[in-house]
Amino acid sequence: MTTENVSDVEAAALTAVDEPAMARLLLDLLAVPSVTGSDAESELQHVLAGQLELLDLDVDLWSMDLPDLRAQSAFPGGEAPRTEAWGLVGGTRTRGDGPSLILQGHVDVVPPGDLARWEGDPFKPRVTGDVVHGRGACDMKAGVVAILGALAAIRAADVTLRGRVSAHFVVSEEDGGLGAFGTLQRGHTGDACIITEPTGGALMVANAGALTFRIEVPGQATHGSTRYAGVSAIDAYLPIHHALARLEARRNDNADPLMSEYLVPYPLSVGVLRAGDWASSVPDVLVAEGRLGVQLGEDPAQARAELEMCVAEACSADPWLRSRPAVVTWPGGQFASGRLTAGHPLAALVGAAHADVTGGASAVQRGAPYGSDLRLYSGAGIPTLQYGPGDVRLAHGPQEQVRMSEVLTVTRALVLATLRAVGAE
Repeated sequence: MTTENVSDVEAAALTAVDEPAMARLLLDLLAVPSVTGSDAESELQHVLAGQLELLDLDVDLWSMDLPDLRAQSAFPGGEAPRTEAWGLVGGTRTRGDGPSLILQGHVDVVPPGDLARWEGDPFKPRVTGDVVHGRGACDMKAGVVAILGALAAIRAADVTLRGRVSAHFVVSEEDGGLGAFGTLQRGHTGDACIITEPTGGALMVANAGALTFRIEVPGQATHGSTRYAGVSAIDAYLPIHHALARLEARRNDNADPLMSEYLVPYPLSVGVLRAGDWASSVPDVLVAEGRLGVQLGEDPAQARAELEMCVAEACSADPWLRSRPAVVTWPGGQFASGRLTAGHPLAALVGAAHADVTGGASAVQRGAPYGSDLRLYSGAGIPTLQYGPGDVRLAHGPQEQVRMSEVLTVTRALVLATLRAVGAE
């Protein structure tokens, strides 16, 4: 740690970071199977509300009006079925003349997938040395714990804040951003926002977007023994699949410099194919579902139009599909891109905090190839970046894990960034 840039007030708060308490809390949160849309997702919001109350924060825990949010034109979409969604914000009581800062994290996790791929129960966290294993360890309960650890340290050091700090804990990030959308609609805003998504200590100052699409391709059913009398929807889909690959290549020419380190900055991926209902029948429909990467600064409507045109052109060139074209729809999450304005002081502030904690250089700035809540906060006029513990390459997989040492580094950097952003004495 570089102490020459750290004030006495900051040093006291850093000393108050409670590593054992944070480690215990992370294990407790990982044991709650808060899969997007599940009852446990709501349960975890109530658990975290209790944590915020222990920190003597003003707590707003509310049940979101789902019909009202879904009816709004800017609703970001969703994929997981749900009957409820809880919003949660905790803010410091001090309201001085300083700026306001949001520390944001999502509480939902993706399903564990094939349990046979896991070493043990994904919702019974394991600790091996410095590493914590379990679904949500990286994405992103470690980031949630870093927020709580930073706020707890600031409180324990009895620091007087000139501005206001708020923790936003949101649901439904994994399938579109309903939780962040509802939180902003309720009026919880700030002058800047740090989202503790897993960035491996880098500053993610921009996010590409991602749009979920569905393509329905018609065929003509017949008995498998006379397949030549019908048209397989699988065969009919193949020229569309090849056209989508060419579209991906075109859309990745001359990517933004923030995205240049990625082999494919804006991937177009088909993740689900469904066709047929009987082995000896020629399938009469195929449904392909996937995600279309949205370029930085691109209007999602333009991205949708490009994919629709790509499919239409493939159909017009095919003898079967020319008169019965495939149908494209856009269900599920619709993530626009987002970015922090170049040169905004938030990046320098967080980067310097990271350098002071690690004794190294300022954190490198990158863009991320996936969608997140960043675009909702930046879209609401709140300068936002991502900085948090964990390697995103381990997220959503059976090897999901995070290093507690990295969680502590981020927590300490958040302490410094928070005190410097809102002012302290």
